[in-house]
Amino acid sequence: MSFTFLHAADLHIDSPLESLGAKDPAVAARFAQAGRAAVERLIRETIESEARFLIIAGDVFDGDWKDVSTGLFFVRQLGELFRAKIPVFLVKGNHDAESVMSRSLPYPDNVHIFASARAETKLIEPLRVALHGRSFAQRAVPEDFVASYPARREGWLNIGVLHTGLDGRPGHDPYAPCTVADLRRYGYDYWALGHIHAAEIVARDPWIVYPGNTQGRSPRETGPKGYARVTVEDGRIAAVETVAIDAARWAHESIDVSAAADEAEALALIAATLERLQAGAEGRPLAARLTLTGVSPAHARLVAHRESLEADARARGFEIGADIWVERLRVRTKPPPQRMLSVEPDGLDVEALIAAAAGEPEFAAVLAELKRVVLDKLPPSLREELAVDDLAALARDFLAGER
Repeated sequence: MSFTFLHAADLHIDSPLESLGAKDPAVAARFAQAGRAAVERLIRETIESEARFLIIAGDVFDGDWKDVSTGLFFVRQLGELFRAKIPVFLVKGNHDAESVMSRSLPYPDNVHIFASARAETKLIEPLRVALHGRSFAQRAVPEDFVASYPARREGWLNIGVLHTGLDGRPGHDPYAPCTVADLRRYGYDYWALGHIHAAEIVARDPWIVYPGNTQGRSPRETGPKGYARVTVEDGRIAAVETVAIDAARWAHESIDVSAAADEAEALALIAATLERLQAGAEGRPLAARLTLTGVSPAHARLVAHRESLEADARARGFEIGADIWVERLRVRTKPPPQRMLSVEPDGLDVEALIAAAAGEPEFAAVLAELKRVVLDKLPPSLREELAVDDLAALARDFLAGER
């Protein structure tokens, strides 16, 4: 017998997007709707692919609802699966633990939420599938949380449903800590994990899988987001495929502007990067965080004009596509190394040095301020004599006196 099931996690329905909302509420609203759109697509694809059941491994919500519409949206989506006679197996994670949610709504009869006191087993008799899972009662769960999972049921396809950080992942708290070796000891065929927002096949013997979240929520969550489609043949896991369903996409790109002589050339490199990112987004709205890097002769101007360059980058993004938004532009360039000077006066190229200084707005501004401070402290009789505007001429006179 052959069939498929879908494994999703970390839907975070109606998750707030502070980083976008502070810059443009309209863009933030567009991305907030993307989270719901991804859930709608998950439900639609569960039905269209004729999956036999759907697993959601925690964090359906981002926390307690601001209003009941968040819960009603999810119940309405589950109703689609109820009418299609597709069961849903769900554990609660750290974001939607029983202690976090002050309100709830009755779910359709096709939804099975695993208990939190200890792990329990749900059976799908016609498929000979045994699902073992445990919900979070509190955000912080006991150290022996995983220890309550039962041994495998012989003659059945055994699936563990668990919201965990395993033994640690960068940027994630260690919820329900355990190791791959711990999970292997149970003898299950597949571990449907949640909590880590990047898709990852941790192991294949047995299959230990993070599907990632269904919709990226910040510049740290870049690239395609979706679910895992699992194919079962003759009671064994035959294949696991990740499928993208995100309705908007984040990107975080570094751009080497070493060859850029000025802001215009840097902006051209930014535009080329945005065009490439747009193609990769496959028609989705895109929010990009860009970081300029490299040793650039335009370093000082890029630093001094970062805000105006960011605005220009956003404008170029809108030229390329109506749904491209430059979330932030960061400048991490470095100035070229200073040229070594000869110790002999005759070896100094004064004109070149002065021209180089004049080409650096920050350096020129410092010189101008220093000149003003010095002149203010001089007696009136000396001010006119020393108020030289031509720095090159002053340098030539100094060197002539030295000779």
